[in-house]
Amino acid sequence: MKAALPPHEAMEQAAAWFSLLQSGTATEADRARWHDWLAASEDSSAAWAFVERIGQRFQPLQADTSPRLAADALHAASSRLARRRTVLGVAAMAGAGGMLGWAAWQRPGALGALMAWTADHRTATGERRDLRLADGTRLWLASASAVDEQYSASQRRLRLRTGEILIQTAADAQRPFVVETAHGRMRALGTRFSVRLDEEGGTQLAVYEGAVQITLAASAETATLAAGQQARFTAGHLLAATPADPAREAWARGVLLAQDIPLREVIAELARYQRGHIAVAPEVAGLAVLGSYPLDDVDGALAMLQRALPIQVRRPLPWWTTVQARAR
Repeated sequence: MKAALPPHEAMEQAAAWFSLLQSGTATEADRARWHDWLAASEDSSAAWAFVERIGQRFQPLQADTSPRLAADALHAASSRLARRRTVLGVAAMAGAGGMLGWAAWQRPGALGALMAWTADHRTATGERRDLRLADGTRLWLASASAVDEQYSASQRRLRLRTGEILIQTAADAQRPFVVETAHGRMRALGTRFSVRLDEEGGTQLAVYEGAVQITLAASAETATLAAGQQARFTAGHLLAATPADPAREAWARGVLLAQDIPLREVIAELARYQRGHIAVAPEVAGLAVLGSYPLDDVDGALAMLQRALPIQVRRPLPWWTTVQARAR
C-alpha cells in the first residue's frame, strides 16, 4: 500500500523552495527563511524530503534550460535508475534464494517492486507493450508493469508482479490459462480480461469476453465473473461485482477514457505514464472529466484538460507538474 503524501500545500511550497535553492540566486536571507519554513512543521520536513528524493533522481535536469535537453536528461536519469534497480534485483535474488523470492512475490511492497525488474516481461514508466505469447495469447502491458510467464505441458500461467495487463487468451483445450497475484488466482474460461494491482493493496479484475473464476489466496473462496463485470479483491476478501469499466481496456490502445470521473482520478492515471511528480490541487480535484485523452502524450493530455476545465498546469521544476485552479 502506498504511503500517504504530505499535504498538497506543503508539497508545493517545498517545490518552490527547491527551485529557488537550485537556481543559484538564493540569498542568505532566502536560506534563513527556508530553514524557518523547514522547521515549522512535520509536513514541511516531510514534503522537503519527498522533493529532495525526486530531485536527486533527476539531478541532470538542474543544469539544462532547453526543454529538449531537459527531456533527454530526464529519460537518461530514468534509464540509469532502471539499470540500478535491475542490478539490485538480481543481487537480491542471488543472495536470498528461492524462498525469499517467493516471499517477495506473496507480499506486495518495496521488495516486490524491486524484484519486478527481474520479471520475464516488463515496461518502463510511460511505456506500453503488446506481446504475442507462444500459444497465440495476446498480452498487453501498461506503464510500469511486470509479469512472469510460466508455460508447461499441463498449464499456462502468468504472475503479475506490478502494474496492469490486458489478456486475450488463445484456445487450448488441454491447458488452463491462469493469472496469479499475491491476492489470488484467476482462471480464464475462454476470455478477454484485465488485471490490475492497485495502490491500496488489492487486485482489480475486469472481464470483457467469456468469464474468469477467482480463487482467493487466503480463504480459497471462489467466484466467477461473467463478461461485463469487474470486481476488486484482496487475499481474504472479495467485493461485490460491478459493471466493467471500459477504461480498464482502453489504455491498451493508448487512450485514457474518462466517463464523468473526478479530475484526481484522471491525473492519477496520467501520473502512471509521467516521469517525475504530478499532482492536482484539492480545490479542483473533484471536477468532473469527460472525454478521451492520449496516454502516450501526457503533456498533450494536460493541455486538453486545461482547455476544457477551469485549471492551469504549472511546472516549477522540469520533473514537477501541478494542476491547479486557473487564475482569475
